[in-house]
Amino acid sequence: MGISWIILFFGILFLVCSSFAEVVTIDVHAAKDLLRSRHHRYLDVRTTEEFNNGHVDVENPLNIPYMLFTAEGRVKNPHFVEQVLAACSKDDHLVVGCLSGVRSLHASTELIKADFKHVSNMGGGYTAWVEKGFAVKKPKEEL
Repeated sequence: MGISWIILFFGILFLVCSSFAEVVTIDVHAAKDLLRSRHHRYLDVRTTEEFNNGHVDVENPLNIPYMLFTAEGRVKNPHFVEQVLAACSKDDHLVVGCLSGVRSLHASTELIKADFKHVSNMGGGYTAWVEKGFAVKKPKEEL
């Protein structure tokens, strides 16, 4: 059993590990540079309410919530990937962001598993973007 078993074990381990694509997490400076290049699109995965209260000010941001608020609490959006597919192709270059970088990490993982080829998670999310003083778009305050 010895060597053959070890080779088989590591072969299976390699196949399993290589089938999980790693999410690339970038900081907000890198995200800003990519989004400025116009070859990347910003996908905000926060709730619609969060997005409408303020979001990264870039051209043509996309808001598709990864989590939804329901009577039962927060639940994963069961149509997330198909909603992204309706707005983007799997070859589009996406920078995925949320409030702090946690939801966007999960969303990025799911998109990569769905064969999206160019996905970057924005580490620190909207909070880090605001802390760096980068441009945001907020609703106009009523007088």
